[in-house]
Amino acid sequence: MSKSKIVTLDSLSLSNILNEDSELIPLMTPEDEEIINNEDVPQELPILPLRNTVLFPGVVIPITAGRDKSIELINDANKGDKVIGVVAQKNEEIEVPTSKDIYQTGVVAQILRVLKMPDGNTTVIIQGKKRFEILEMVQEQPYLKARVQEALEDKEIDDKKEFEAIIDSIKEQALEVIKENPMLPSEASFAIKNIQSNSFLVNFIGSNMDLSVMHKQVLLEKDSLKERALLTLKHLNKELQKLQLRNDIQSKTRSDLDQQQREYYLNQQLKTIQEELGGVSNDQELEEMRIKAKSKKWSQEVGETFDKELNRLRRMNPQMAEYGVQRNYLELMLELPWGEYTEDQFNLKNAQDILNRDHFGLEKVKERIIEHLAVLKLKGDMKSPIICLYGPPGVGKTSLGKSVAESLGRKYVRMSLGGLRDEAEIRGHRKTYIGAMPGRLIQNLKKAGTSNPVFVLDEIDKLGQSHQGDPSSAMLEVLDPEQNTEFYDNYLEVGYDLSKVLFIATANNLGQIPWALRDRMEIINVTGYTIEEKVEIAKRHLLPKQLKEHGLEAKHLKLGKTQIEKIVEGYTRESGVRGLEKKVAKVVRYAAKSIALEEEYNIAITNEDIEEILGAPRLERDKYENNDVAGVVTGLAWTSVGGDILFIESILSKGKGGLSITGNLGTVMKESSTIAMQYIKANAEEFGVHPDILTQYDVHIHVPEGATPKDGPSAGVTMLTSLVSVFTQRKVKSRLAMTGEITLRGKVLPVGGIKEKILAAKRANIKEIILCKENEKDIAEIKESYLKGLKFHYVSEMKEVIEIALTKQKVKNAKKLI
Repeated sequence: MSKSKIVTLDSLSLSNILNEDSELIPLMTPEDEEIINNEDVPQELPILPLRNTVLFPGVVIPITAGRDKSIELINDANKGDKVIGVVAQKNEEIEVPTSKDIYQTGVVAQILRVLKMPDGNTTVIIQGKKRFEILEMVQEQPYLKARVQEALEDKEIDDKKEFEAIIDSIKEQALEVIKENPMLPSEASFAIKNIQSNSFLVNFIGSNMDLSVMHKQVLLEKDSLKERALLTLKHLNKELQKLQLRNDIQSKTRSDLDQQQREYYLNQQLKTIQEELGGVSNDQELEEMRIKAKSKKWSQEVGETFDKELNRLRRMNPQMAEYGVQRNYLELMLELPWGEYTEDQFNLKNAQDILNRDHFGLEKVKERIIEHLAVLKLKGDMKSPIICLYGPPGVGKTSLGKSVAESLGRKYVRMSLGGLRDEAEIRGHRKTYIGAMPGRLIQNLKKAGTSNPVFVLDEIDKLGQSHQGDPSSAMLEVLDPEQNTEFYDNYLEVGYDLSKVLFIATANNLGQIPWALRDRMEIINVTGYTIEEKVEIAKRHLLPKQLKEHGLEAKHLKLGKTQIEKIVEGYTRESGVRGLEKKVAKVVRYAAKSIALEEEYNIAITNEDIEEILGAPRLERDKYENNDVAGVVTGLAWTSVGGDILFIESILSKGKGGLSITGNLGTVMKESSTIAMQYIKANAEEFGVHPDILTQYDVHIHVPEGATPKDGPSAGVTMLTSLVSVFTQRKVKSRLAMTGEITLRGKVLPVGGIKEKILAAKRANIKEIILCKENEKDIAEIKESYLKGLKFHYVSEMKEVIEIALTKQKVKNAKKLI
């Protein structure tokens, strides 16, 4: 139902409320209805068009006339019988309506009162009487006049109970509408309850409903009272549903608004309290962020992103969970060192001295760093190299990063990648997630405070994979000079330039690094140390470091080179110096304990003291063994902790020419023994092997240390020599070791790990080494000091190996096989 109001004829509407002094009652009694029903409808009526409402029989409404024709019509009627015909316009936009512009059904109206308004308009209060139909127009000027006839109503009701139910429903729905619509006065419900006439009730409610003129006209034209009542009930239902839905929405909106207003007032009070206590308000913090952002050296794109996110934070309620996330994001952007770089030191001599001071050996790495500095000094700017140092544990790969950072004058950052399984550790989480964080790269750069640190990626070969992604694939962008100028972190959501960062990756095994990642790095092999180098490292670095850590001075303990060498050879077996440092630490602790207990001890430690402190030497097994037994040959092997020597043993027993292999060997190593055996069978006469031996004896090959898995092709020449030696009972040359792969054609192929194998040979007091001819280039890259005391035999045929390795002399107590 619509709110009642008095409007102009140009915008007419109904009203069911009159002024208190109007002396008019808008309700019709049964007596009034009976009087109206007995009245006749005049044959001719002046027609008053209404723009936006429809008059119903019995209903009283006020109208304000604004058009000249309408005012003249009202004045003439008011002087006469005060009866007019009221008809609704089809189109309210038409200013001067004709017979075609009005509906054909209207209502006879009685003028109850005419009021002259101060603005010159005329307000008329009229009451509907009976419906009529226009037969024809008899006058156009000065206003419309038509010949009409009464439109009879069908008030016959077949089922009175059904009709009463309809009327009751109309009343209930109307009362609900008044209750739901706050714009309607409460007196309207009083009026509804006091209406006694059913037809007037239907007309009264139809007149006051919030319907268009067209829908009201349809109601008016219904001849059957029952049909008009049903249609009225239908419209009431729709209006009630709309009102209930609107009230639900308003209630929810008001509730949200009330909560926001409450939070706003509380925040304002909190801000005032904080300011009184000397704290900083949110607005002040945001302003500080804005001022700080002006000093950042970021790109225009990053600056625009920051401003956008800052404005978003301003609009947020500080009590919302998203507020903290957004604030943390902006603080990260401000704390990152955008475009901030430390100045490189171009004193190459000083840089070289620092590298030599901290690390003994590692010449290739030092040379590469000095080359980079030299280019920087000449050019002034270049992309930093991405270096990968690979080698056995304990050779100083990780600690080298600190020395490089100091030599360049840059900050040092280390990130351990061992066991990393989640890609988000590299790229970060999206900030929409709870607890989201940037990746560890961005976090470490924030901690470093500069965009060009020396960044050590430790144990890059230990990166894992899981259902959370592949971190090694995420590292492809980090370590690609063409891509890392715009490294994208999921949390940061803007590109960050990593091209000035000097990345140094470390690895123990290149085979575990994906090929695409390996291709992006400069690979530098950091090999193991010789005994001499270890002695120097212990004397220059390890001993002073341990003395300092244990609160001693150099005068409290002296370790000579002989004693350090004894520790290296008898108590450690490694390429690096970690184990050696632990043994040196134990010796230092011995001195510290003696000083604390005020016991006497030898300041200059002797070999006997070493054995007393560390126990009897346990690692003498890699020493060369004698050549008194046929079939025992010394081979060279590469391990994850550096080079080592191994022994290949062969023995014959009566049988049918079978071959047995033991020693926890891998597939490739077993194949090498089979190749050697078949080659000997095919060339038995050349090697001086009687053919009957090959068919009358079984051969057993064993590689000691059965608990240690072994594999690889490099023991091929060693197995060949061992088999020929046992078949011929010839002695193997003294202090000889060998390494190389063999083929069925009798060729010797090159193998890897040459430097580590040579160091192992030196530790075992080997004097001669047999290598493939193609490995000669590897020997050329090794320092001469490593090769001192060694003689190399380069071969390309397996026959050459036998000629060099086996002497003409038979072993002692040689077996008579045939």
